[in-house]
Amino acid sequence: MDARFADARMDPRAHWETVYQTRRPHEVSWYRARLDASLALIEAAVPDRDARIIDVGGGASTLVDDLLARGYRDVAVLDVSSAALDVAKARLGEAAADVEWRCGDATTAPLPANHYDVWHDRAAFHFLTRAEDRAAYVRQVQRSVKPGGRVVVATFGPAGPQKCSGLDVVRYAPNALLAAFGSAFRLETALTELHETPAGTVQPFTYCRFRLEPAACA
Repeated sequence: MDARFADARMDPRAHWETVYQTRRPHEVSWYRARLDASLALIEAAVPDRDARIIDVGGGASTLVDDLLARGYRDVAVLDVSSAALDVAKARLGEAAADVEWRCGDATTAPLPANHYDVWHDRAAFHFLTRAEDRAAYVRQVQRSVKPGGRVVVATFGPAGPQKCSGLDVVRYAPNALLAAFGSAFRLETALTELHETPAGTVQPFTYCRFRLEPAACA
């Protein structure tokens, strides 16, 4: 592992600040110029351009650019790294003022209740290797997503890498990802994406879209 990250592994915020302060956005393994699978799953779930969407662990991702370009007017980005958010803000320029930026941990950040129509997460949930952290994450989703709202989550698939950015990850098939979220969620669709990293390695990702069942929010 790169020595620059060795001391940061015990502190997630420090780790990701180091990553985004020392690597350009297109150099990280999870980089994609456009998140086509995410965009398709979101647009199919919420064609209404007034839908409230939060990109969790969005960091320097270009998803926010494409959502704005498609006319979505209520987009938030949450990431533990302020350096990652600064990259996205700088790239968007004046359009950054149209986005709600939140810096914090997805498991503990103070998010509004029953607020979001879509919760999107590509490549953040699979870093939660402790059961208590996964449970805290799911509680956040249940609290902040509207009853009947959608949750789009992408993780490494069963044949994906066991580590990323020097950190352990949990790999999921669709049924395992649904089990991790629990009975409050209904699986609407699932797909596998073969992601080619900037270094040319192919990594399988599992994408799932869940519906938060209204009865679970009663």
